[in-house]
Amino acid sequence: MAELNDYVTEIPDFPKPGILFRDVTTIIGNPEGFKMAIDGLIASAKEVGDFDLVVGTESRGFIFGTPVAYALGKGFVPVRKKGKLPRETICEEYNLEYGTAALEIHTDAIKPGQKVVIIDDLLATGGTIEATAKMVEELGGVIVRICFVMELAGLEGRSKLEDYDVDSLIIYEGA
Repeated sequence: MAELNDYVTEIPDFPKPGILFRDVTTIIGNPEGFKMAIDGLIASAKEVGDFDLVVGTESRGFIFGTPVAYALGKGFVPVRKKGKLPRETICEEYNLEYGTAALEIHTDAIKPGQKVVIIDDLLATGGTIEATAKMVEELGGVIVRICFVMELAGLEGRSKLEDYDVDSLIIYEGA
């Protein structure tokens, strides 16, 4: 029987020499792999019991988060790059390898006390999800779990998320 990591394509020396890039798009592009990933995320979200919303980060968090929200009868809240949301937002900057980036969420997207599951494709250094978590909590949301399809444990992103229940479907020990 196939495992989810069988659907991940590994590309050596991308984006630079010495990096082994693990491509999540080959999971998405394969019906069996995509179903396996979504089913795994649904099972992970169900483990926390009742919750109100799924939050997904641009852009692959949308791909994985919306079918989970749909299957579980939950609302979906997008977290987008700065300047992409049309109503009033809050913003959180975070560090990248070379510089900074910023994410936004609508101020009315989460009501105080709502329980939230955050979904994204990859946990690497943790900056994107740390910024997302800060905004969810600023709006009064309660994060009950953070789910990833893949995690690169060697980059230690989980250390930025120590206060949260984090689950990854695939964990790669290296970077």
